[in-house]
Amino acid sequence: MDIKTLGLPLATAALLALAGCSTPTVVTLQNGTQYLTKDMPKTKTKDGFFEFEDISGAMVKVRADEVATIREEED
Repeated sequence: MDIKTLGLPLATAALLALAGCSTPTVVTLQNGTQYLTKDMPKTKTKDGFFEFEDISGAMVKVRADEVATIREEED
């Protein structure tokens, strides 16, 4: 087998493995606003904010004291 024949299946397997690592999460704020994220938000930053990317691809930054809950999305 040459590298071209082997490369495509390996690349596909790697992408599928990475896709399986994401954990869709729901971030609920104190005012009831909910954000659906592609993955678990980063932990609170030094300046007291949570940063995450919502499912539309927009970066969201909210103060930690505005967050009510962060939980994995249920299927």
